[in-house]
Amino acid sequence: MKKILSFVFLITAISPFMGFAQAGKGEYLSNIKEELVKTWPNNRTINLVFHGHSVPSGYFRTPEIRTLESYPYQTLKALKEIYPTASVNVIVTAIGGENSEQGEKRFVDDVLTHKPDVLFIDYALNDRGIGLSRSEAAMEKMIRAALERKIKVILLSPSPDLRVDITASGNELEKHACQLAQLAKKYDVGLADSYLAFKELAKKGENLEEYMAQSNHPNEKGHQVIAGELIQYFK
Repeated sequence: MKKILSFVFLITAISPFMGFAQAGKGEYLSNIKEELVKTWPNNRTINLVFHGHSVPSGYFRTPEIRTLESYPYQTLKALKEIYPTASVNVIVTAIGGENSEQGEKRFVDDVLTHKPDVLFIDYALNDRGIGLSRSEAAMEKMIRAALERKIKVILLSPSPDLRVDITASGNELEKHACQLAQLAKKYDVGLADSYLAFKELAKKGENLEEYMAQSNHPNEKGHQVIAGELIQYFK
């Protein structure tokens, strides 16, 4: 027992912002929600920044991009229904085809410069190409940089790729989803579990093709599923 306690103390001493339980959806954005209910002239603009690959970018059937159907803007629409007097900016810094290593290299200049109040990071679908270890390293760099600036971070697990059986245990998407869940717990940040949401739909007999514009890009209905996971943090 003494060895275990010593180990926990050592980790905490090295990383003071490192947590051991995933941030609760109801409480994690409590300070942001307090700002969202304020009215002019006492309110301020809340910046929501969405960083990642083609999915938050709104790619439909490549090369068509349907920006207003994408989950960042569906989240904004749902958010305005809850907070009609709030001033909210949606800023998308995502680039189609990018992985987290590429996203981390431009993180300071392209993301932190916008001074996010809440940062959403969505790279897992493309990070299959660089593997778990490299993905974890890049994600941790971005998480740490954001937390050092007291930015709220919400990670997104992968949305579907129809070439992967989402119901099969241990599939490649599941591995990245599990790693992101571990990172969310490690750093006490949010997790929007898109992977689990789509997996539950598939387990209920839903045809995931109805949620997809092409094999790895959701359609408007698919983006609604992802936005539904994000909006839970604002209720």
